[in-house]
Amino acid sequence: MPKVNAANEGAGPGRHGRGRRVTTSLSEINVVPMVDVMLVLLIIFMVAAPMIQRGLDVNLPTARGAQQMTGDRIEITVPLTYRQDRVVYLGREQVRAAVLQERIRQKMETAAKKEVFLGGDRGVNLGELMEVFSMLKAAGVEKVGIETKPGER
Repeated sequence: MPKVNAANEGAGPGRHGRGRRVTTSLSEINVVPMVDVMLVLLIIFMVAAPMIQRGLDVNLPTARGAQQMTGDRIEITVPLTYRQDRVVYLGREQVRAAVLQERIRQKMETAAKKEVFLGGDRGVNLGELMEVFSMLKAAGVEKVGIETKPGER
């Protein structure tokens, strides 16, 4: 139903010359912007959905094609003499196994990434390596990487 503008009711076709002004109300919803917004949201959810799915986190060691790590690294090396003297290397510094846990805990307080790289001599058995590994976990290390030499391609 057309609306009549009440402000101009008294004014006839006189000096202003227009008379009554009739306006119509728009009672339809503009669907095009709503469809645009819905398509954008659909695309966002389609891109984000695969990122939300989580599986089992497994850190697999690789020897071929490994790239050099950058940044500050905390490296622990277990030498072949670990059986006799219980000494490991923290970088280039010799550290007794009894104080290794406290030294790693001190380094983890200032480290941004709580990860350590563990390497060992080829002759070190798995039990000795796991002994050092458990010391690192008890010191608060979140991730322990096993270092290997790059293999032949």
